[in-house]
Amino acid sequence: MSATLPERLQLPIEGMTCASCATRIEKRLNKLDGVEATVNYATENAAVEFDPVRVSPEDLIDAIEAAGYRATLADAEPDSVEDDPTAVLRLRLIVSALLSLPVLLLAMIEPLQFDNWQWLSLQLATPVVLWGAWPFHKAAWVNLKHGTATMDTLISVGTLAVFF
Repeated sequence: MSATLPERLQLPIEGMTCASCATRIEKRLNKLDGVEATVNYATENAAVEFDPVRVSPEDLIDAIEAAGYRATLADAEPDSVEDDPTAVLRLRLIVSALLSLPVLLLAMIEPLQFDNWQWLSLQLATPVVLWGAWPFHKAAWVNLKHGTATMDTLISVGTLAVFF
């Protein structure tokens, strides 16, 4: 007649890009029977307390993946964390800034404008809109497939609308 003690897990979550992502995952987890979860967007972790008789850790991961995100058990792959997970985003930022600066200068400083300078601006802006903003476009597509909209959707639609 002893009750099962709840287990506690920290689940690292990949793919969250805004607070509404964290809210969506939290709601999905809390719908599971015997689960009490809080998701922290800043740390990209879900603190989950669950009844192991009713729910397995794999069920928790499946629920997160059904919401369109990736999760792993914290102790499953301790050495799989990259040294610097922001390196790719930093590269996108630097390249996009370097390509955007000439576009800005050409548009604002009339003596720099030459015949058909707009075509050069288009060529410089294209990688910024497509490659630089790719994480936003990718997240917006995932959210669209799940019938939701986040800040990623706003950024993606805004940049594509201005570009086209």
